[in-house]
Amino acid sequence: MMTALGQTNPTPPVAPREDHREMRHGATVVDDYFWLREKSNPKVVAYLEAENAYTTTMTKGLQPFEDALYKELLGRVKQTDLSVPTPRRGYFYYSRTEEGKQYPIQCRRKGTMQAPEEVLLDPNELGKAHQFVGVGAFVVSDDQNLLAYTVDFTGFRQYALQVKDLRTGQTLPDSTERVTSVEWAADNKTLFLVTEDAVTKRSDKLWRHVLGSAQFDELYNEKDELYDIGIGKTRDMKFLALQIEAKDTSEVRYISADRPTEPFKLLLARQKGQRYYLDHREGLFYIRTNQPGHNFAVVTAPVSDPSPKNWKPFIAHRDGVRIQDIDLFRDFAVSVEKSDALNQLRVYNFKTKAWKSIPFPEPVYSAFPGGTPDWESSTYRYNYQSFITPSSTFDYDVRTGESTLLKQQEVLGGYDPKQYASERLWATARDGVKVPISIVYKKGFARDGSGALFLYGYGSYGFGTPATYSSNRVSLLDRGMAYAIAHIRGGDEMGEQWREDGMLMKKKNTFQDFIDCAEYLIDQKWTTKDRLVIEGGSAGGLLMGAVVNMRPDLFKAVHAAVPFVDVMNTMMDASLPLTVGEYLEWGNPNEKAAYDYMKTYSPYDNLEKRAYPAILVTTSFNDSQVMYWEPAKYVARLRALKTDANPLLLKIKMEPAGHGGASGRYDRLHDTAFEYAWLLTQVGITQ
Repeated sequence: MMTALGQTNPTPPVAPREDHREMRHGATVVDDYFWLREKSNPKVVAYLEAENAYTTTMTKGLQPFEDALYKELLGRVKQTDLSVPTPRRGYFYYSRTEEGKQYPIQCRRKGTMQAPEEVLLDPNELGKAHQFVGVGAFVVSDDQNLLAYTVDFTGFRQYALQVKDLRTGQTLPDSTERVTSVEWAADNKTLFLVTEDAVTKRSDKLWRHVLGSAQFDELYNEKDELYDIGIGKTRDMKFLALQIEAKDTSEVRYISADRPTEPFKLLLARQKGQRYYLDHREGLFYIRTNQPGHNFAVVTAPVSDPSPKNWKPFIAHRDGVRIQDIDLFRDFAVSVEKSDALNQLRVYNFKTKAWKSIPFPEPVYSAFPGGTPDWESSTYRYNYQSFITPSSTFDYDVRTGESTLLKQQEVLGGYDPKQYASERLWATARDGVKVPISIVYKKGFARDGSGALFLYGYGSYGFGTPATYSSNRVSLLDRGMAYAIAHIRGGDEMGEQWREDGMLMKKKNTFQDFIDCAEYLIDQKWTTKDRLVIEGGSAGGLLMGAVVNMRPDLFKAVHAAVPFVDVMNTMMDASLPLTVGEYLEWGNPNEKAAYDYMKTYSPYDNLEKRAYPAILVTTSFNDSQVMYWEPAKYVARLRALKTDANPLLLKIKMEPAGHGGASGRYDRLHDTAFEYAWLLTQVGITQ
């Protein structure tokens, strides 16, 4: 048989079946591919390498197209560039990139940008002996003399603490493993850090360490496996806050940053379903809480007695608006909000006691806080972008209400935003709920059903998918392919209820919404089944697996990235990273009602003997978020069942790489070029 690219199809790898049985709720569950979990087993590695070799052979004809796309993607990138400098305590901090180097270099200059440059951290130097470099925490002491950072060289998100003296450039001996967050006390010598459990990777212990000592003192150990912890500091640097959080409940413990030896105080004991977050300004705690309603409100409480009897409203709860965050400064506050799948930034002037909204010019856009570290700042930095407008950094002057553009991402190669259009569409789901869709296309796109369309979705954990700019995406648009995001339930685009209506025993709303969005786009002549490609990663990979099982006829091609597809086996194994904490997102399958419901959508458990669309599955051997064996088992079982001749490919990074794939920017561009070339070719676009 010949492939669409002209070469003879090789025989795909066949994973051996090994009998494995478990009793679950009185029934025997058979999993012939369970053995693929054995990471150190040479047979497992041999099978995965055979899959890679098969993918390489099957896509060999893509190489010229992939190479052309890579050059195109790279051609839009200003490879040597500088971020907007951020003022902080007498220094300007920035990052810069250099042509040919994989990672941005973290730098600063004292007093003025004309002063000599100090390189704080260069991951390119760290990476000389490593294929993967992931920088986690990056925290400078209050006096700006010391840098605490964490780094991972494997992709397994296992970060080690390093402390660098910025005055001498020396790395200090103060180090420890498995650090997930870190913060400085005000004395510039005491570090607070959180570490993770060695097996489950749950952030569970808080430690105090004084530089120069060999001692790490354990201060807190969170025993409840539903909870993770993290350490942070208020922007005014007055308090350290230990955030203790499950998917549906949280609590905060705090100390004064200048009293690092004192015990942490509990603000409000955890109550099932209550979530709250802490900041501070001038003797008052500002508490973002869901106590008044799903979408959060903000209250204040005196530090002297922050108990609920002293709470006073600062921002009221509103049904149609979710308060994402409250950003506090000496003279103003910013409420970061979301409604109708759009972010809003509302600024409160403490002197005039007036609120103003920062206006944005497009109907579909994204706006985010841009990092304004200085407590005494009179301006607020934010990022604005859209499907059409490249990432743009602004400073908003609180006194005048004016925004000043500081920098817009430079897109090389003659990019002209006037050639493209974006819209907000609304699909009606099968239960009558309106689901927003953001779409972008090149002007002239024919609405006659002949066009190709790329539909993306996620819809989990309350993480909404913003309509951001991508210079890579221009390669799709210029080839006549429209790009759309389905803002399905499970995210937070329409408020907290949107999240809750796409989790636990309502999870199937997420998958049905995506299918209904796809059918809407076909009905409205944006595309046809034969020209519709879809993509999702991680929990979005679960989405891909679920919708393909539910409607395999609806999609031409699928890219499932690091897909969470073996839901039942993962959620039944409490020793795996993340599992127990995820009970509050997906359900606890040890409870029969949850088990029965989850089993109805788990992609691996619902594969059948029938035709499937073309499917590309990508993953990393060292992924700690979704273990490699989930996509590997999925492909193995699907290959044994599928009745069609459509391609089914597994591409797995055996070298160090993580949940997000490669760490270097050039490596990631190569991956994108391959994925685009494969997807475009499936709908007949071959150059």
